[in-house]
Amino acid sequence: MARFVIVGAGLAGAKAAQTLREEGFDGEVVLIGAEDERPYERPPLSKGYLLGKTEREKIFVHPPEWYADNAVDLRLDATVTGIDLEGHRVTLADGASQPYDKLLLATGASPRRLPGGGPVRYLRTVGDSEALKERFAQGGRVVIIGAGWIGLECAAAARTAGCEVTVVEPEPTALFKVMGAEVGGIFADLHRSHGVDLRFGVSAEEVTDDGVRLSTGELLPADLVLAGIGAAPNVEVAREAGLDVREGIVTDSALRTSHPDVYAAGDVAESYNPLYDRWLRVEHWANALNGGPAAARSMLGQEVVYDRVPYFYTDQFELGMEFSGDTHGYDEVFIKGKDLEFIAYWLRQGTVIAGMNVNIWDVVGDIQNLIRSGGPLQR
Repeated sequence: MARFVIVGAGLAGAKAAQTLREEGFDGEVVLIGAEDERPYERPPLSKGYLLGKTEREKIFVHPPEWYADNAVDLRLDATVTGIDLEGHRVTLADGASQPYDKLLLATGASPRRLPGGGPVRYLRTVGDSEALKERFAQGGRVVIIGAGWIGLECAAAARTAGCEVTVVEPEPTALFKVMGAEVGGIFADLHRSHGVDLRFGVSAEEVTDDGVRLSTGELLPADLVLAGIGAAPNVEVAREAGLDVREGIVTDSALRTSHPDVYAAGDVAESYNPLYDRWLRVEHWANALNGGPAAARSMLGQEVVYDRVPYFYTDQFELGMEFSGDTHGYDEVFIKGKDLEFIAYWLRQGTVIAGMNVNIWDVVGDIQNLIRSGGPLQR
């Protein structure tokens, strides 16, 4: 009987296990997760769940009984420390060894850490979210380092809870690297309008018990410091095993790694996307949601070409947004609409490569079709 092992019990891994069963695979399915919670979705951790609007049970991918009912051997609080590619087995931290016929690596990513340490919080797990929610409810002064998606969503949650919030970001505005100055400025203005103190063009030099020392020498007093400065893919085990690793685990468009029996999906995968004709590593929810099932079908020998348009969404204060595409190499931004109801397009040589709809709904399909077609934007 064939044995498929999935390392990483997040959304990508859980959806891969589900797809294997839905596609009729009757061999063994082993799903190994480092956390002690069954697979759950991460977007609510900085959105609805952090705000107290989403019930805990709603964040999980499957009900507790689903795994036994579908003969998925779910092993939690188990960390894979090694892969023997030739021997087709993985080693766990407790010394146990698990053989496989095919292996899927869906190990996700971990928050990038501030150099120098200090009393800093990070957000990655449900436990992190619960601790932040409890702390935000107490009010006080919150300093958030990083004006990316996690930083801004947490700033909105903290401000909504009544905290005094300051965001520190070395770039000229929010979301500058991915959105540019014009669109990033819209998000910055939104936060300012809700009383968030934004400090752009400065960096956090040191975090102490008293607060955050800035590159200007100023000390920002803080009762809580949270860093949201990106995530690093968990590639260490793959690299040590000898798989091809760049920023993420390198795969082809079928999500196969450099070893024919090993696949990768989700945050950790750096996969060739024929639509963009380059390798992409996408950290967002939709990539895990769709990449896990695609990898499962590829493991089953089905023909797979994973060429999805990247997609993610955010909710901050009264702003709801969906984003499609990849802004890499854009040379123009064109905005249709005004205030907090608009569509923004990122173009390269007149061709739409990405689009964002803000408080305008049911247009994602149109935006993605425009990206796929490679046609000009009708202005």
